Amino acid sequence: MSLSELQERLAGQRQLLVAYSGGLDSSVLLHQLVCLRHQQDLSLRAIHIHHGLNPLADSWAEQCRQQCARWQVELTIVKVQVDGREKGIEAAAREARYRAFRRAIQPGEVLLTAQHLDDQCETVLLALKRGSGPAGLAAMPAEAKFGEHLHLRPLLSQTRAQLELWATEHQLSWTEDDSNQDTRYDRNFLRQVILPELNARWPHFARAAARSAALCGEQEQLLDELLAESLASLVDGQGALAIAPLMTMSESRRAALLRRWIAQHQGLMPSRDALARIWQEVACSREDAEPRLRLGDFEVRRFRDRLYWLARIDSVREQIIVWPEGVEELMLPAKMGKLIRGNTGVEVRAPRADEAVSVRFQAQGRVHIVGRAGSRPLKKIWQELGIPPWLRERTPLLFYGSQLIAAVGVFVTREGEPEKQPGWRICWQQDEQ
Repeated sequence: MSLSELQERLAGQRQLLVAYSGGLDSSVLLHQLVCLRHQQDLSLRAIHIHHGLNPLADSWAEQCRQQCARWQVELTIVKVQVDGREKGIEAAAREARYRAFRRAIQPGEVLLTAQHLDDQCETVLLALKRGSGPAGLAAMPAEAKFGEHLHLRPLLSQTRAQLELWATEHQLSWTEDDSNQDTRYDRNFLRQVILPELNARWPHFARAAARSAALCGEQEQLLDELLAESLASLVDGQGALAIAPLMTMSESRRAALLRRWIAQHQGLMPSRDALARIWQEVACSREDAEPRLRLGDFEVRRFRDRLYWLARIDSVREQIIVWPEGVEELMLPAKMGKLIRGNTGVEVRAPRADEAVSVRFQAQGRVHIVGRAGSRPLKKIWQELGIPPWLRERTPLLFYGSQLIAAVGVFVTREGEPEKQPGWRICWQQDEQ
């Protein structure tokens, strides 16, 4: 591929973050971008993900550092933890990489990855193996949304042989991951065993598979356009999806809308079985249930006849945080911000000398809140106030001793009602998500 073709594939983007493993593919991509930088103004950064799965991982990171220094490219090396017990090493490593990319990418930047034509063919075959529909068979798009950013794959029309030719002509060096020879991994099995046979029989098999993927992608894009208005009418300002209108739809239309709703949240496409579980176990569960279905780093939950797509977060239910006397700011766990005792916020009575102050994240029993007659079970109060279950678990509850005084920013109990003498004002300063 010529540099002018590469420039076309960048679609006018000039702030680039390149995923750089040090292997052939990403080395060629980064080198081509370095060459292009001599011709036009480009802001070029690289990121290397250190999975820690191979004994040579440290040396690979060092080689990437040295190469980027020679090419005068800023490099970020990120170490990640990979737990393959749930989905397998390949899927877990991929998820860890893209989590790191999301954290590292800066405003205005575009993510570039170096997948090529042979990778696309492997992806199509893996989708066939999984029994995927058109969305899965569309494989990897050359251009896709990546949160608020773009994700470009400028080498997607190039074969590995073409990349090797570029590397040879420009005397590039790269690392070889010996695990790529391990055919226990599905992609390696296809690469080492199946594709050589297919290409020997049909030399243009990879390009034909890529054309099929492109056609599937076109069909998906057409469906996106046809269903866009319908989806918009079902989704509220919080991104939650109305359940009732889906009840009257055909199964195929409902599944198509669910997939596109998940895509809006940048979720990985669920399998057909996973879609069925979202509908049966979450959307159609009992009215008084609090269903939740985990899907990777996210979960689907239901509240008041709507489906919510939420990032999975660590539970803080069991935590109790003591608020020492004389301390005005109390840091909360799990990036929840802090409580500040000052001149603004909810007003409660001051604690008495024998009352220890603490913050908790769960409470039970009946509660009498200020402004209402009589007590009610706390669960009923949350429901009446329209607080979803996942937010109840992350609302700081102020206790004096064992007595609930307030859900900060939500309600004050009768036991915490301000008295005639000056009380406390507490403000919950939440971290930006």
